[in-house]
Amino acid sequence: MSDNSAAQALNRGDIKRRAARLFGQWGVFFRGFLQHPKMVGSIIPSSRFTIEKMLAPVKWDECDLFVEYGPGVGTFCQPVLDRLKRDGALIVIDTNPLYIDYLKKTIRDSRFHAVLGSAADVEEIVAAHGHDHADYLLSGLPFSTLPEGVGPAIAAATHRVLRVGGAFLVYQFSDRARDFMARHFRHIDSGFEPLNVLPCKLFWGWKRADD
Repeated sequence: MSDNSAAQALNRGDIKRRAARLFGQWGVFFRGFLQHPKMVGSIIPSSRFTIEKMLAPVKWDECDLFVEYGPGVGTFCQPVLDRLKRDGALIVIDTNPLYIDYLKKTIRDSRFHAVLGSAADVEEIVAAHGHDHADYLLSGLPFSTLPEGVGPAIAAATHRVLRVGGAFLVYQFSDRARDFMARHFRHIDSGFEPLNVLPCKLFWGWKRADD
């Protein structure tokens, strides 16, 4: 085999491996959606434009603990880890064991912790990992379709565990999440990302001393 043929074979092999990872990730995400559509909320992971805009206000040099609710197959996980301090931590919480198992197998970073559980128990989960508060919390959970009482419980627990000066970051397809947030957060910034399937509404609820 010539050097050129060998190089082409290697390139084809690399493309196949990347395709396998991509379709493997989408396959896991789609299976999770089929199992629990009301908990996932979307059939397609968030776009890179949504990720960039959602994370833009975070002060990474002040972030020791970042928490994500409903990470799915980790669309936000690597972007968060890429920005996170070397001694920081990322805790993700999901009720679907399919997603948690997938994340534990695919993300090899000592700062990363995947927890099978409910976001309503975030205070206990944060404490179990040796922290007394979180600096930022991110959620793509579909508040409008969560079981009765779960959305308010998550919003209340999030406000309690969040440090003053930190923020609750939420991306949704409707304004319903803002209603849950407004019961606890007086300072909420809003945004919109059209380059997402579906176009996405973004909210940043900031915890102030007067909340």
